[in-house]
Amino acid sequence: MTDHAEKAAQLFMNGYNCAQAVAVAFCDLTGLSEEFAAKMASSFGGGMGRMREVCGGVSGMLMVAGLLYGYATPGDDVSKKAHYALVQELAGAFRQQTGSIVCREILKNPPSDPNPTPRTAEFYKKRPCVRMVLLAASVLDEYIATHPLEDRHG
Repeated sequence: MTDHAEKAAQLFMNGYNCAQAVAVAFCDLTGLSEEFAAKMASSFGGGMGRMREVCGGVSGMLMVAGLLYGYATPGDDVSKKAHYALVQELAGAFRQQTGSIVCREILKNPPSDPNPTPRTAEFYKKRPCVRMVLLAASVLDEYIATHPLEDRHG
C-alpha cells in the first residue's frame, strides 16, 4: 500500500494546502486526477479559506472517505447513517490525538488570516500543519487497512 501520509506531507511541503495534500495523496485509490482532487479540495485549506474552521487535513480526509465509502442515493437513510458514523469515527480518531478538529484550536486560536504567511522554516516551527496532514492521512490509511475497499457497497 502507498504511504499516503508521507505523500501527503510531501505534497504539503511542495505547496499544496492541507486539504489538497490529503486529497491528492489518495488519488491512487480514488481514481481522481491530481488536478481534479486539488481543485475539489482547494477551498478547504486553512480551515476553509483561512477562516480557521475545520482543519483542512480533516476536510481532505473526509472528502476521500466519501469518495471511497460514501453513498450517492437520495433518501438512502441507512447508508447515510452508516456513512455519518464513519465520518464521526475518523474525526474522533483525529481529535483523540490533537484535542480538536478545528484549525484555530489546533493552532492555539489564531485569527482568520486573509494574508498568507510565507512557508519558511520559521513558519513550520510555529505551525503543526504538516503533522496534521500526516495524521489525517494516517487515520484514513488505518481505517482502509481494516475496511478493504472491495468490501464497500454503493
